[in-house]
Amino acid sequence: MATKDQMMGAGILAVSLVLIIVYIYWLFFSPYSWWAIVIPVFIGVLAVLGIAGWIGYTMATTPPPKPLDELPEFKEPEKKEPSESSESHKKN
Repeated sequence: MATKDQMMGAGILAVSLVLIIVYIYWLFFSPYSWWAIVIPVFIGVLAVLGIAGWIGYTMATTPPPKPLDELPEFKEPEKKEPSESSESHKKN
């Protein structure tokens, strides 16, 4: 039995195949084939410019990070000496 995800995948596949066939017909056999090129290019350009605008807006409205006055000094972790209880277990 197919899972919900598999059914959704099959539905997406079927819709995409139908849209491919419709687009091929629209592009090659329709008297409005010029629009089959213009509309997807227009949508693509709007998407790219919209993403660029979103990035610009985010950069313009994000406050700058606080400056670091001093870099913190990094110390190596101190090595722990083995405790007496662990040594007694090793001897036995």
